[in-house]
Amino acid sequence: MSGVQAKERPDPLKETPRYVKIADLSSGSFGFVQLARNTETNELVAIKFIERGDRVNRYVEAEILNHRSLRHPHVIEFKEVFVTSEYICIAMEFASGGSLFTYVQRAVRLKEAAARWFFQQLIIGLDYCHRKGVVNRDIKLENTLLQMVAGLPLPLLKICDFGYSKAHHMSAPKSKVGTLAYMAPEIIKATGNYDGKLADIWSCGVMLYVMLFGQYPFETQVPGAPKMEADRRIRSMMDRIVNMQPFGFTLWALGPSTSPECRDLLSRMLVRDPDDRITMSQIHTHPWFTANLPSEAVSMNDSYLADDDYSGVQSVEDIQALLSEAQTPGPSKYNFAEEGGDGFEDLIDEAIDDELQQHPSGKA
Repeated sequence: MSGVQAKERPDPLKETPRYVKIADLSSGSFGFVQLARNTETNELVAIKFIERGDRVNRYVEAEILNHRSLRHPHVIEFKEVFVTSEYICIAMEFASGGSLFTYVQRAVRLKEAAARWFFQQLIIGLDYCHRKGVVNRDIKLENTLLQMVAGLPLPLLKICDFGYSKAHHMSAPKSKVGTLAYMAPEIIKATGNYDGKLADIWSCGVMLYVMLFGQYPFETQVPGAPKMEADRRIRSMMDRIVNMQPFGFTLWALGPSTSPECRDLLSRMLVRDPDDRITMSQIHTHPWFTANLPSEAVSMNDSYLADDDYSGVQSVEDIQALLSEAQTPGPSKYNFAEEGGDGFEDLIDEAIDDELQQHPSGKA
């Protein structure tokens, strides 16, 4: 939550007695997330609240339906959707370890073994999503959550937030969506369709880079920069990504602290032409990825893909009916912007769409 003082929000769960609020988790332009307890099962869940009306758009529908289809240890579990007079609410698994972004921020940078631990889980979880026909399109540190498990040296990683995801059977991705620092060159340049799977792999490469080096490969973050400077940074970053300007220098300058195998994998993921980029199956056989990989992890996705019993999951028909209902606005509006959103990163994200429209090639 932002430090900006906001007016008190009425309890959004007052109409839903099976959930009781425990704490606020986050707030942004999309809405807000609360930690709650299921009074019937005593289970802790995270509930995402999105204001009824125009905010319930195709991205919200895709987020919910795609998330529902995914059941995997490295994907935050979908619980249910329900509607109140003010919000459509998405209940999901609560991961108590926070985000990987916060974890890396505290550590500044991770040792190679720790980065590999998280990267292996990320790739296994994302491979499952891709094989289920879902491309994420917003892979980033902030959208991966952590869960401590007794007996493990480091937390488990779980992919969350499918707000920009797309099912392959619907159509090929063509929208310029995602977070700029993680956005593949072909998305910035796109005038038509692109391969969402390969764009996700680029984003995974950015994640690995940040874990290892504590900075983005195409920009040095300056928190709190004013709006005009932010606009210039957006245009500059777009140009750097499209032209791969700083990557070669930065990677090899910082490279001595990483193994040759790690640098090789990074150099094959952060490739401008998606046709030349390493594929998911090739990552699975890369020596840096396979090092210390548990034997059961190699075939785990086959087991989860074979499980097609969704009898215990809220039906698609029920969800679609709730989505339709939620498109009718509630009786009042709550201005999330008064809480300050997510700060500077919100400012960047909100400006990206306009900038991409004005300079679709990434040129200022």
